[in-house]
Amino acid sequence: MRELDLIRWIRRSWKFDPRAVPVGPGDDCAVVRCGGEKFLVTTDQVLDGVHFVLKRDGPAAAGRKAMARNLSDIAAMAGEPLAAVVCAALPRGLSTAGCKAIYAGMRRLGDRFGCPVVGGDIGAWDGHLAIGVTVLGRPGPRGAVLRSGAKVGDAICVTGSLGGAWQARRDLRFAPRVSEARRLARRVDLHAMIDISDGLAADLGHIAEESGVGAELIAADIPVHRGAAGLDAALHDGEDYELLFTLPAGQVPRLRRLDLGVSVTRIGTIVRGRCLTLVHSDARRVRIQARGWEHKT
Repeated sequence: MRELDLIRWIRRSWKFDPRAVPVGPGDDCAVVRCGGEKFLVTTDQVLDGVHFVLKRDGPAAAGRKAMARNLSDIAAMAGEPLAAVVCAALPRGLSTAGCKAIYAGMRRLGDRFGCPVVGGDIGAWDGHLAIGVTVLGRPGPRGAVLRSGAKVGDAICVTGSLGGAWQARRDLRFAPRVSEARRLARRVDLHAMIDISDGLAADLGHIAEESGVGAELIAADIPVHRGAAGLDAALHDGEDYELLFTLPAGQVPRLRRLDLGVSVTRIGTIVRGRCLTLVHSDARRVRIQARGWEHKT
């Protein structure tokens, strides 16, 4: 079964009281109301042989990536991380030093973003290392930025450069864009945002689907990482964990004056319809398939 098909089935099957769960499945985080406040909740896992290779990358890198992926989800909602709980299935025979290194990798990154590990569960088994992390956060003053707010005429922008992250192992050392997202939310009107985990085309497809719009990208404007194998890699590789967002086109000059410490590039425009289109320099228009990384069962 395809991952997205299962997610769609779950969303159809479970109903939520909007007073308690203002935002359920379908975004980077859920939004849950508790004691008069709203909180962000996100969970993600990393698996040996899928998201890292333990023998090659080491246990500290595995722990760091498990924490980083969840912090990136908080960033995608322009939120502030508060705390994390961890569920780890450790392979039998992993050394004491290796076990400690997993948690040290999580702790170092968590400390950097004010997100301590406050609990969880540990088990041992005969399989590969699996680490699941749940992070709790708080929306920014303007509220959580969802995938569903993109409007026709919006500029489409991205931080950093894209492509080749898995091959170059940048996926193990990326910095979640938590601070950058919060600064963006304070200075411009973010309509929609997502972090690029599955690939630019796939994640733009998520924004388009949730917002009921289409998108037009300018091929020459997409920032391709110098280590990537061309434009196709920037569109489909995934694991970049950069921010992809939309905002009113008239605010792009203000955006360009912001010093975020990372490049920000306008790469296209939100349009009517449901198609994703790539416009080349010779005026050719090619429909993009919203494909990228996806789990299959």
